[in-house]
Amino acid sequence: MNHVTERRVERRNYGALNGILTFFLIIAICSSFFAFYEIFLLDSIEDLIRYIVMGIIGATDIFCILKMIRYHKRKYRKYHRGFFLFFLIVYSILCLFVGGVISYIYGKIDGLNKEVITYTSDLLVMSHNPANTIEDVSDMKIAILSDKKSPEGYIIPKEIIKEYTLEDENEIVEYDDYTTMLVDMYSKELDAMFVTDSYVSMFSGITGYENISTDTKVIISKDKKMKKADTSEIETASALKDISEPFTILLMGIDSTDEVLTKNAIANGDTLILITFNPKTLNATMVSIPRDSYVPIACWSGRPENKITHAAAYGNDCMIQTIQNYFDVKIDYYAKINFKGLVKLVNAVGGVDVNVEQVLCTDNSNREEEVCIQPGFQTLDGEQALVFARNRKALQNGDIGRGQHQQEIIKALINKIKGITEVSKFVNILNTISNSLDTNLTTKQILSFYNVAKDLVKRSLSADDANLVNIQQLYLQGTGQMIYDERARMVLWNYIPNKSSRKDIVQAMKENLELVDHKNITEFHFSINQPYKKKIIGEGPYNNNTLYSLLPDFTGDTEAQAKATATQYGITLTFKGKSGTVVDQSYPVRTRIDHMKDPLVLTLSSDKEEKEEEEEKKKKKEKETGNTTTEEEEEENNSSTTPGENTTPSTEDPDE
Repeated sequence: MNHVTERRVERRNYGALNGILTFFLIIAICSSFFAFYEIFLLDSIEDLIRYIVMGIIGATDIFCILKMIRYHKRKYRKYHRGFFLFFLIVYSILCLFVGGVISYIYGKIDGLNKEVITYTSDLLVMSHNPANTIEDVSDMKIAILSDKKSPEGYIIPKEIIKEYTLEDENEIVEYDDYTTMLVDMYSKELDAMFVTDSYVSMFSGITGYENISTDTKVIISKDKKMKKADTSEIETASALKDISEPFTILLMGIDSTDEVLTKNAIANGDTLILITFNPKTLNATMVSIPRDSYVPIACWSGRPENKITHAAAYGNDCMIQTIQNYFDVKIDYYAKINFKGLVKLVNAVGGVDVNVEQVLCTDNSNREEEVCIQPGFQTLDGEQALVFARNRKALQNGDIGRGQHQQEIIKALINKIKGITEVSKFVNILNTISNSLDTNLTTKQILSFYNVAKDLVKRSLSADDANLVNIQQLYLQGTGQMIYDERARMVLWNYIPNKSSRKDIVQAMKENLELVDHKNITEFHFSINQPYKKKIIGEGPYNNNTLYSLLPDFTGDTEAQAKATATQYGITLTFKGKSGTVVDQSYPVRTRIDHMKDPLVLTLSSDKEEKEEEEEKKKKKEKETGNTTTEEEEEENNSSTTPGENTTPSTEDPDE
């Protein structure tokens, strides 16, 4: 009887052990599937090694299952089952660890392409407008963008208009651009306008709009989460492109203090760097595009020339298409990074080594306290690197110098990143760029850079580290010119790129992209008395400057003098008045002559005197009839010129 009881107890013990083994076997199989799936996601990275590892995982799973079947059929000693249990636990932990690490890295990389962005649109009015809520909006002329793909200028405004039935009691008008909207609202031709939530940073640098944050007020603001691909063609245009082929990428710096780029952030154009990269030769070209570059804006009707920075307010497509058209190369990818991201990235790599030529100071990434850096070759931390990359006022060549500094920061970052071997630093970098960077590169394309990195490692074993990646810096030469801006209705400073410089830059980029044959240098001159200086493509010197013929100021000229000047400029004139000197002209000073559609009308002083006499007679008659203008009305009529009416030379400065 005791023997039978012992056998029953033994069977129960074996059954319990088999149950425990089965439980841990299921955990092990699930863990291995998790690791198998995560390894499978890493396509294009060491396919042979991946397949071997996945094969080992599959074979181990089969071994464990067969072993468990044998344990159910036969009786083995307990230490056999104990060893197998220990193996299952270790195997599960190993699979979970491998799968977890890959999942973490893959998730961070996948987060670089922020497919869903929060867009925000504001209904803006002047601060003295009596309306304070959306219910107060009545009998107003309200402007929206005409671009039906614009989330903040059209899509969200249309939803607000429909939700609050604004079309019933208001006039809705469409505009091509925000600048004309704002000018018209300041000059009281408009009552309200829908604009991106970033309007303060867009306009506060323009003379006359420095106090836009207090000059205006927001009646209503609305957020909307949207997929970028729904409103942008560039997002998926290069999704299937193989990263092993030469490509272009546009780097855009975002004037944003937000930690994470989940909200739409306009690129003010403070940083616009176009890079071409050839993975086969590991050659790159890099050109900084000055924010004031006067180029055709792709998304504006008729593609008129304007500051390239103004294209940023209308989305990635507008900026990218503008640069594509101007440089005649397709931009495959873009990458946006904000101020916080740059600071954290530099800190994550342990600082960057650059040569600072002079004392430079700007506010920090929070736009609070001032940070200064001293001259000399040194390692800059994140905040110091931001000062080096942002400052332009203290530089002799202004925005051009800032662009060169930004290129130096990029080169210094590349030099630091390629030497990183610590896992903790790599994880820190991944965290930083995952939060503060947005791109249209797919996860698969980003993972494909592994092969580029592998080529770098191979080359580093047989070459000097300094020559691993050949970065050719290009320079867009140009000339400053004050031009009347028809949209802003004032004279603004613009950077007019040299056509010959642009041509040389385009040639260099296309050569690196293997779109044209390389032009070999057949002549080389040097002097033993002068130190060798590396030639920078696009720097010149060039004999020609690309400038526009602008309308002169005729005020104070006699009729004969005006006719002589008009003949010199090829301008057709008509006069108002019979004699005297010019007191007014129909087109503002510094208007581009090729933009003048009608003859120039010059008003002579005799015509003005006649009008003044008529006004005096009119006032006298009103006084006699008792229909006089009140002092309040007179004061309002004689109010100071609005920013939209100003035609004096001015410049934009977003760093103020």
